[in-house]
Amino acid sequence: MTGHFVVREVDRGDPATIAALGTAGVATVHEAAGRTGLLGPAIQARQNGATIAGSAITVSCHPGDNLMIHAAVEVCRPGDVLVVTTTSPSTDGMFGDLLATSLRAHGVLGLVIDAGVRDLATLREMGFPVWSRAVHAQGTVKASSGSVNVPVVAAGQLVRPGDIVVADDDGVVALPSTSGNQVAAAARTRLDSEAGKREKLASGTLGLDMYNLRPLLQELGVQYVDRLP
Repeated sequence: MTGHFVVREVDRGDPATIAALGTAGVATVHEAAGRTGLLGPAIQARQNGATIAGSAITVSCHPGDNLMIHAAVEVCRPGDVLVVTTTSPSTDGMFGDLLATSLRAHGVLGLVIDAGVRDLATLREMGFPVWSRAVHAQGTVKASSGSVNVPVVAAGQLVRPGDIVVADDDGVVALPSTSGNQVAAAARTRLDSEAGKREKLASGTLGLDMYNLRPLLQELGVQYVDRLP
């Protein structure tokens, strides 16, 4: 099917599963998902200490044009995360405090945008978290068609409508909602394992011994000497 669409309904993940993944954090979720789903590092947190986890509402925009972001607000629900892309690379400031005010009124948790944001100081004062490719005062127009709730690619990662999106200081990860329970269970296992490892490391145990890495060093030909000749 060709054309431009605003798709009203998406299949969202289980709220308890989404919350569990948010508690685990991006790094753990990425590992628990088999190192999949991570957006590239070009998209960065624009505040410190914020963590969100919700269902993706996706937007495909013409570069330099935020018309479809306004269209997307109507289909957002509490607990959603807006994920915005452009059809060619852009760093224009497509999003500011007015759109954030509108999204917050509809219960949106935050924004992930493969383009630029503006009014960053105000966004921070509002406590509306954003992850963006750029911060840029360059304004935009409202003139071109695009789509809402279609699959998009953000920083090299496919994001589908309804995907579970987790974002924190480490970046952004997106997972199919159908894999949420499995990944949440694997994340819980990783966190429990890491707690035990952290205790060992704090007591002075070397990672070389905890992970039994000495045989590997020997196999790779790494030699221990007191001094180089």
